[in-house]
Amino acid sequence: MSYVHERLSSARYDRASAHRADTEWIAEQWADPASRVVVLAGTRIRPVDGAIEWLSPAQAPGGARLMLGVRDGIAHFAVVTTELAATDAWLPLRSLLSFLTQEEAPLILHAVGLAEWMSATRFCARCGLPLDPVKEGHELVCGHGHTTFPRTDPAVIMLITHGEPGTAVEQCLLGRHPTWPAGRFSTLAGFCEPGESLEDAVRREVMEEVGIDVGDVEYFGNQPWPLPASLMLGFTGVAASTDIVCDEDEIEDARWFTREELRAGAETGELILPGGVSISRSLIEAWYGEALPGSW
Repeated sequence: MSYVHERLSSARYDRASAHRADTEWIAEQWADPASRVVVLAGTRIRPVDGAIEWLSPAQAPGGARLMLGVRDGIAHFAVVTTELAATDAWLPLRSLLSFLTQEEAPLILHAVGLAEWMSATRFCARCGLPLDPVKEGHELVCGHGHTTFPRTDPAVIMLITHGEPGTAVEQCLLGRHPTWPAGRFSTLAGFCEPGESLEDAVRREVMEEVGIDVGDVEYFGNQPWPLPASLMLGFTGVAASTDIVCDEDEIEDARWFTREELRAGAETGELILPGGVSISRSLIEAWYGEALPGSW
């Protein structure tokens, strides 16, 4: 069975990491009019007619150049510019997800992830000097030669169940954030802490957010999520208790849903489930057994 979240990373490409310090090769690719460039104003991209606009290098504005890689013999770059104001026409990644093609999605995730990192990492953590990009945007170096590498924060996202698997009485646990519109529910999630296994992060986050004790935990899949720098690691878990006690700072409400309750709520629109390319959606539909109607 294929899952909806896999669409964002299924079209693999050569990141050409061995060429990031090869100035001659980079210059050749940048001089090639067939090479493609996506422009970011800070961390945002401006779609044109509902699609990502890819320019030739000659059409690109000045800015920090990021070499993303090569697909089908064509080099792909991003330029992060401060010359263009990020007006309402420039959208954050979350707003772009619905119309990214399967082929360009991994490239855009790569570009936005680097742009987010560069935006948040301007000074050396060791000496405080300003940082400048090297190796086509994949490293930052200060005047003392200290190197800073891109960071990715592991976050767990989990569907917790209770009851005899596959039966009509089996339930899954969904929660909602206080700021979400009425009816929106999703899987629980949280960041992994230092020295903590991913499975223990699942158990801790569920206990902290809704007071549920979780026993067995199994890995499901993962999804890059540079908002701003996460790798979402999906898990399923089996609840050892069912009494919900919400941490009201993060979770306004949490409920157990049977498959029938999920289907009925999604059909009427009373229950709004996560969007169609998120690993949260995949976790829910994998448990339900097929696609469900409606999404954010």
